[in-house]
Formats: sequence, structure tokens, C-alpha cells
Amino acid sequence: MKISRSEILKLEEYDARRTAIRAEVLELKKPRRVHAGPLTFLFENADTVRYQVQEMVRAERLYRDAEIQHEVDTYNELLGGPGELGCTLLIELTDPEERDRKLRAWAGLPERLYARLPGGRLVRPTYDRRQVGDDRLSSVQYLRFPVGGEAPVAVGCDLPALSLETALTEAQRAALAQDLARS
Repeated sequence: MKISRSEILKLEEYDARRTAIRAEVLELKKPRRVHAGPLTFLFENADTVRYQVQEMVRAERLYRDAEIQHEVDTYNELLGGPGELGCTLLIELTDPEERDRKLRAWAGLPERLYARLPGGRLVRPTYDRRQVGDDRLSSVQYLRFPVGGEAPVAVGCDLPALSLETALTEAQRAALAQDLARS
């Protein structure tokens, strides 16, 4: 389910409620965050995307409807369509030299990521090709897994230089199933 401009609070109202909203969203993100080695898959839903828009509106002090609508449209792209799971992939390498070296070596990473469905089938994500440069990958990737409405049982990568898979917990699978039911 996408968010709409009408759901975005005015700055004053958001500032007054920000602490409570932030706490709620951080709790929502917990079962949607899957760690796999240096990769963190953060599955998004309408609530997490609405929070991101609110934070952008706050940080950039946006007041005009056109500017706010642009943020809504941009962040709605993270959600994908019916039967898809939107995901922000974070490549978490703290050492700057190692990060630079690996983001160059892992340029093909988005094509080698997958979600494993209950029957064992691997589903590859679609991704924003603008985040893969000529010689290097961005450390944040926006993915959409076309899972056909099925919550995955694992996520992983089969890039030869980074082969890994992490099983999802029951809580993670339940959260993703709930998101898919709402899409």
C-alpha cells in the first residue's frame, strides 16, 4: 500500500509527535531488518516510508505541496507493487579503504541478491540501476523482490566474492507476510 500526501503531518504537528512516532517506527523496523554478513536488508512498508518522508520534510523544512509530493512519490518507489517486498539494502563496511575496494569489486551485487521462498525457489530483485556507477556500487541500494505474495524464508547473495544466506526468523516472516497482505 502506497502512502499519500494527505498522510504527511505538518511540521509543527510532526515535531510535537516525533518522539512517539520514531519509537513506534523503530519497533516496526526490528522484525523487518535482516543481517547477512556486511549486508543489511531493511524491508519497507507504508509506515516506515511515511516516517522517512516525515523526516525528509523535517530535515529540509519543506512546506510547499509540490516539494512534499515529490518526496512522497520518491519514497513510494521503495514499496513496489502488489505481491512485492520493497527493501533498502545497506552495505555496512566501516573501514573507508575496505568499503571503496569492495564497492568496486561487488559492482554486480544487486543481480546476485535473492530471496528464497518456502518451496526453495530464488527470487532476484529489481533495483535502481542509477545506484550502480561505471566502476562502483553505492553502499545503499533500493530493491524490490517480486515474491508473488509469499513471505521469504531466507535472503542471500551468490556473488562469488560474497556468498551468504540468512534464514528469516518466524517474527521476520510474520512481519513480511503482514506487509504483503496489506500491499
